[in-house]
Amino acid sequence: MTFTDMLRDAERQHDSMLCVGLDPDPAKFPTPYRGDASKIGDFCCAIVDATADLVIAFKPQIAYFAAHRAEDQLERLIAHIRRAAPSVPVILDAKRGDIGSTAEQYAIEAFERYGADAVTLSPFMGFDSVLPYLKYQGKGAFLLCRTSNPGGDDLQSQRLASVPGEPLLYEHIARLAQGPWNLNGQLGLVVGATYPSELATVRAIAPTLPLLVPGVGAQGGDAMATVKAGWRAFNGQTVSPIIVNSSRAILYASSGDDFAAQARQEAVKTRDLLREASKS
Repeated sequence: MTFTDMLRDAERQHDSMLCVGLDPDPAKFPTPYRGDASKIGDFCCAIVDATADLVIAFKPQIAYFAAHRAEDQLERLIAHIRRAAPSVPVILDAKRGDIGSTAEQYAIEAFERYGADAVTLSPFMGFDSVLPYLKYQGKGAFLLCRTSNPGGDDLQSQRLASVPGEPLLYEHIARLAQGPWNLNGQLGLVVGATYPSELATVRAIAPTLPLLVPGVGAQGGDAMATVKAGWRAFNGQTVSPIIVNSSRAILYASSGDDFAAQARQEAVKTRDLLREASKS
């Protein structure tokens, strides 16, 4: 089963496009765990257990673990996801981007140490920085394309005069990912929900790639606009999957003992909003 197959299967089982981002910040933890980095794993596992039947994917962000020397907790968390939600793929949000033997080590980290199903990558060092990840059969790699932050304009919206048609940089990345770089059908793209028109442009350029869409929730992205711009289906079957990520709005829905129950309630609300958007 390829990574895209896993996504479609999880979407079908849970009727969901929602991805829960696992960005654990001990300073924002609910009262029982507040400020205690040793509880990162416990906190995230509670969120996973509360939302496992509602999601298309989980997306742990590696920096939130590494900053607190909690990589061992990340390993245990992913192992827990395998037990609690075996059909739900794990996207390691690492945004790696290096070449040669260093890229090979990062690929080992993502796919062998942590056992992720996919990883986020920066493509700005070229195809040889992506290739080591594609050697892992069935694994996915999401290339940063049009990110949700305002500073993305600094580079991603610049025109490439040396490329026929003078595309914007993010458009060129989308074409490479849809075409010559996608050797084994393993690539996807990261496109922010905060830019729905650009999301629609990327979908037109890359009609079959899975899109990881951060920015719904605390960052203010519009769920309905996101689905209309990026999700495509034919005869009731998803052709072009989107993975719509929400992190803080779900993780920190409550600061009390009911944090897991409130996280579930927020996840249900977001999942249902995305689902309704696909039917409108």
